[in-house]
Amino acid sequence: MKYLKKYKIPFSGLSAGKHNFEFDVDDAFFACFDHSLVKKGKLIAQVQLQKQENMLITNFDINGHITLTCDVCLREFQAPLSTKERVIVKFTHDEWDQDSDEIIVLSHNDYEFDISNLLYEYINVCVPHYPKCSEQGENIDCDPEMLQQLADEETVKNELKEDQVDPRWEALKNIKNN
Repeated sequence: MKYLKKYKIPFSGLSAGKHNFEFDVDDAFFACFDHSLVKKGKLIAQVQLQKQENMLITNFDINGHITLTCDVCLREFQAPLSTKERVIVKFTHDEWDQDSDEIIVLSHNDYEFDISNLLYEYINVCVPHYPKCSEQGENIDCDPEMLQQLADEETVKNELKEDQVDPRWEALKNIKNN
């Protein structure tokens, strides 16, 4: 978790106005999260933080490539990823129990904003439900050898199903002939 310390923005010393930050998101970042859908990737997160008196408006622009495994042929491939998100950070002295995806509440005593979990969520939400080389990859098709093996296996299964008839159905056919 020491690695994630570099994804904290110390906002307490910043003047009011817009400030830009850039973060590299790589394999070591994804290794910090046990159940991440993404294990490998090379992304750049550009974060624009607009500091105001009682809140921070944070815009994320994440671009790069992630490594996915094709659900059809099991080949690893590079998939482009590009997303833009926005979150508002409000400061309060009181307890805040209204959860929202776009609003985060911090105490007035906080002095830094940890964006590692936000980056993790934004990237993992962009992962397709059904990754496929030919759909999400750039100029790549599924492995033809694996596709041929799958087709051959499917043909064998269909032939076995046609050859095997459940004996209970055979017995019922005999009833019809009586």
